[in-house]
Amino acid sequence: MSNYARLGCFLFATFLFAAAARAQGPSAPAQAPAGRILLDVVVASKSGEPVSGLQQQDFTLLDNKVAVPITSFQAVAVRDAPIEIVVVIDAVNTDVRTIDYERIQIDKFLHTDNGNLAYPVALAVFTDKGVEIVGNTFSSDGNALSAALEKDNVGIRAINRSAGYWGATERLQLSINALGQLVTREAPRPGRKLIFWVSPGWPLLDVPGTEVDSKQQQQLFATLVHMSADLLQGRITIYSIDPLGAGENTMQTAAYRQFLKGVSKANQMQVGNLGLPVVAIHSGGLALGPDNDIAGLVQKCVADSAPYYEISFEPQAPEGPDEYHHLEIKVATPGLTARTREEYYAQPTPHK
Repeated sequence: MSNYARLGCFLFATFLFAAAARAQGPSAPAQAPAGRILLDVVVASKSGEPVSGLQQQDFTLLDNKVAVPITSFQAVAVRDAPIEIVVVIDAVNTDVRTIDYERIQIDKFLHTDNGNLAYPVALAVFTDKGVEIVGNTFSSDGNALSAALEKDNVGIRAINRSAGYWGATERLQLSINALGQLVTREAPRPGRKLIFWVSPGWPLLDVPGTEVDSKQQQQLFATLVHMSADLLQGRITIYSIDPLGAGENTMQTAAYRQFLKGVSKANQMQVGNLGLPVVAIHSGGLALGPDNDIAGLVQKCVADSAPYYEISFEPQAPEGPDEYHHLEIKVATPGLTARTREEYYAQPTPHK
């Protein structure tokens, strides 16, 4: 491995660690779930349609494969769902032609049902300058959002998509920073928040010869732990929507699947564990595409969001910091599958 490649790995790992530190404070540890953990659970039929009408006794919650008591349960209907949606147009990891097409397709989504959106929506544009909310507001009026998007000039990144290793590391840094910026903004808001990130994904840096040492793995792991805790506490679910761009390699877009296994220790950490589709699936969302029907994919994400179930439980005290826990929910009715966030990292209770 060349010195330049090693330096690049070190720089990008440092960038990510710094981004996490800025989000949490100078030396703040990842925040542990305080008391009970609340999960938003979507139950789907074989056709993928969300299912309503289930009761608490229909669910079994497994924490690291051990059944744990459900301490609270509430079924949430579509009309009562306290949901807000942020649709992100990614102008950093997407080519120019695809960005233009994305705008057309998102505009098509905004005019669904004559512009009467099911939930309040905000449009966000991600460029190399960060994330900007179009009009700085949420609205259920798709026509008004469409007009605001028409006036907004989506800036094009300064980083060329084909800028090689260095361009890829910088795009990854910008992408992680942008997600942190959005999470910091949305987490304090009440209710459940969904982020629909329209993008072919962030660079996985999984090319041969790209390695990280133990120190860099620890830094990347710290970023993952912070991100997981922030998404959990903010009740934020990510949906990855991959638009099929010109010359898109559909085999490459599936590369994220090798990183879906949960990371329990720093020495298991790889760059791909921070990939957009991986983060989406682990947060309880979906990774959709590649597909030209972006409006249809966005609408599919909306339809997936409700009805759903709010289920809480009391986590056991961990033996040490950053203790990995895999979550799984089973449904008694045959043919139904439940989906929620797949993991959390437990932290010891601070001594007073």
